[in-house]
Amino acid sequence: MEEILKYVPLNDWHIANGGKMVSFAGYNMPVRYTGDKEEHLTVRNAVGLFDVSHMGEFIIEGQEALDLIQYVFSNDASTLNDGEIQYGCLPNDTGGIVDDLLVYKLNDTKYFLVVNASNIEKDYAWISKQNTFNAKITDVSAANCLFALQGPNAVDQMAKLVGEEIRNLTYYTFGYYDIGDFKNLFISNTGYTGSGGYEIMVSNEQAVALWEMLISTGQPFGIQPIGLGARDTLRLEKGYCLYGNDIDDSTSPYEAGLGWVTKLSKKTVASPWLEEQKKQGVEKKLLGFEMIDKGIPRSHYEVFNAQDVKIGNVTSGTMSPSLAKGIGIAYIDSLYAQIGTDIYIEIRNKKLKATLVKMPFL
Repeated sequence: MEEILKYVPLNDWHIANGGKMVSFAGYNMPVRYTGDKEEHLTVRNAVGLFDVSHMGEFIIEGQEALDLIQYVFSNDASTLNDGEIQYGCLPNDTGGIVDDLLVYKLNDTKYFLVVNASNIEKDYAWISKQNTFNAKITDVSAANCLFALQGPNAVDQMAKLVGEEIRNLTYYTFGYYDIGDFKNLFISNTGYTGSGGYEIMVSNEQAVALWEMLISTGQPFGIQPIGLGARDTLRLEKGYCLYGNDIDDSTSPYEAGLGWVTKLSKKTVASPWLEEQKKQGVEKKLLGFEMIDKGIPRSHYEVFNAQDVKIGNVTSGTMSPSLAKGIGIAYIDSLYAQIGTDIYIEIRNKKLKATLVKMPFL
């Protein structure tokens, strides 16, 4: 059955400006404009602009909105103040992960969720299935565009556009700001690159005009449009999980190193499973590794110990543009999952040496 692609409002702009388009989570998206390495280093050293309009957004509202979120969300959203954001996951009822996401508190009875593009329908169905509360769930994914302005120069560019008050918008908080004629834009101090910056929500109708204004005003700050290829290497250098690669319905938050956003002080749909995993421990752990031998690790490559026993599998890997060496993330059998342990990645029928390291890599 042929895939029916969805198109973001900036689709024609991306094509006209050299974007190499690929199918990603059902959307026609730019994977790169110039080159992955150049775009990656632009974000690390200056500022880059990503179109992440394929991401999903839900509104959960009502008198028991928080009760529903607490039941389906691994983190403790009851600690949020208005204007604050939390990262966490949707655990399933067998101890795996439905998705990882951000929860924004608008007020006591209204919350905003940003979920992965590939999981929009699945997440909506899952949350709806658990909704025995006085809460309403609305999928607003198709109504807006989302841009990510990322890099060390992002704050200076935004201060020029919005005003110096944007510097008071701290990490994992959000607010409403004007950018010229674009009024009351939803702007958060978030992003998935590890280089700092903002995510900006805008209506579909205003999306192209705002994007072009950000590109134009960003020229003195070294801005470039950035594709999904660099987004992947940027998040990997920071050890951030990618759903579908490093986490999925069969991996638990504890295996994936997400125990820090898994609170057992409240009841969730996954409480029995998560409590048991916490008590018993897990059989595998997601750890970072750096190549010692020359080679580029990729997803699904097998991992061995010095005795040639298979001990794991790579979930994400790349040649790090910042470090100029191969890096990756792998699930390793817990018995061998100690930082500093030498491992061997099978790359093209050769077992190449690497070592387990603490993340982030950069």
